[in-house]
Amino acid sequence: MFRPCIDLHEGKVKQIVGGTLGAPSDLRTNFVSAHPAAWFAELYQRDGLAGGHVIMLGPGNDDEARSALAAFPGGLHIGGGINAANARNWLDAGASHVIVTSWVFREGRVDWERLGELVKSIGKDRLVLDLSCRKRGEQYFVVTDRWQNFTELIVNDETLQKFSGYCAEFLVHAVDVEGLCHGIDADLVAKLGKWTPLPMTYAGGANSISDLAEVTRLGAGKVDLTIGSALDIFGGTGVKYEDCVRFNRGRNI
Repeated sequence: MFRPCIDLHEGKVKQIVGGTLGAPSDLRTNFVSAHPAAWFAELYQRDGLAGGHVIMLGPGNDDEARSALAAFPGGLHIGGGINAANARNWLDAGASHVIVTSWVFREGRVDWERLGELVKSIGKDRLVLDLSCRKRGEQYFVVTDRWQNFTELIVNDETLQKFSGYCAEFLVHAVDVEGLCHGIDADLVAKLGKWTPLPMTYAGGANSISDLAEVTRLGAGKVDLTIGSALDIFGGTGVKYEDCVRFNRGRNI
């Protein structure tokens, strides 16, 4: 299935090459929208595309994020700077789930106390764990802090099984291919489909409508796909938004 997204950077809807989110001088931007975040949220609501994610890439995005949640109440996940202190506020603002990555890691290791605090605060059914990763050798390691810092956590069957007791869904960006439109990381998708015990959304590299069918097949029906820079509503030429909507409706028949 197709899951939509709204990526926010400096208060604008953008599509950015994921691995360049470190220093401003390294940043590579594929697209900056003339439309506000709420415009996309209203579009997704019109077409019944619930479960998409709003990601705040750094500061200055709160107002746009809140406007998107208000435009599609209960229809979007929110991520970026979420912690136990503010998670409830974002749910109250209209998010169906909060997405958390960096806050549950400390010095490259999982902070189980923090994760437990978060689950106690909002419940596992409202929490999505972002296990976005980069490849090192033959393994995929979770990366945090705008995808710049490697953790010690390897994405594998054991990890997903263990974390499944703390959340409702997983979100995984394949950071090495995110924003490049050179194709999905098929090896990673196949592994995620084999390993995940929960619904999961994969993002990274999609460049054609056939990637939707491919992710569905490789992910054994357990992995959904987000398409960013290749999508026509984000300035791309590889995938038409209406084709994604049609794909979802066809699979729902």
